[in-house]
Amino acid sequence: MRILFIGDVVGDKGVSMIQHYLPVIKQEVRPQVTIVNGENATAMGRGITQSIYKKLMGDGVDVVTLGNHAWSNREILDFIDDANRLIRPYNFPKNVTPGKGYTLVNVNGKQLAVLNFQGRVFMDNLDDPFSLAESLVTELRQKTNCIFMDFHAEATSEKLAMARFLDGKVSAVVGTHTHVQTNDPRILPQKTAFLTDVGMTGPADGMLGMKPESVISRFINQRPARFEVLETGRGVLSGCVIDIDDKTGHATAIKTIKYLDDQARG
Repeated sequence: MRILFIGDVVGDKGVSMIQHYLPVIKQEVRPQVTIVNGENATAMGRGITQSIYKKLMGDGVDVVTLGNHAWSNREILDFIDDANRLIRPYNFPKNVTPGKGYTLVNVNGKQLAVLNFQGRVFMDNLDDPFSLAESLVTELRQKTNCIFMDFHAEATSEKLAMARFLDGKVSAVVGTHTHVQTNDPRILPQKTAFLTDVGMTGPADGMLGMKPESVISRFINQRPARFEVLETGRGVLSGCVIDIDDKTGHATAIKTIKYLDDQARG
């Protein structure tokens, strides 16, 4: 089983990069499942809309994951319960949070569980992702050995800690949120694939996808500033490809991919 995972889609340019490059990538790497983090996909760079979700699915995405900006666009409350392939962090408060934190995808007669969790270090103090992940993974392993987690977290140590905690119990733990692709793809000792951060998909010349001016200004004057998505210039698409033995659930390979678009697409 081959999984293609594409990192945080930022703004209109990120959505456009998926549209233009996903068919090319699929021809090159031949994934059976394509997962995309879409928590920054609106033009404002925060949240997702139903139309963007449907567009991503129409462009060939199988599952869309979210993160700390899951609720930044209130429209999501109107459709997340009916969006079977849109998942939010599992460790939001139980019983009061709409949507779901995982989904199951059929892949050539096998099931792949796709999980979404959010870290707590330097982020909101959600429910404990470690204990909840352990319980959920134990439950899911009754159905499948193939389990992929998008761990949306700030601290590199927390991401690696989660991967080591689940080593041998899940197929892969891949980090999102920091928007910078890291150079550390690896297979852990018990055959779980890990990457600290898969990177972002969107404006290549911004600062994590945002216009540099407002970000720099905030560092200089220490006053609140409204960050806006950069709409011009080059685009980048960041992701990784993971191979899994669908009998054991063990990862056999992981590599990063990155596409830089020198043409400013609309």
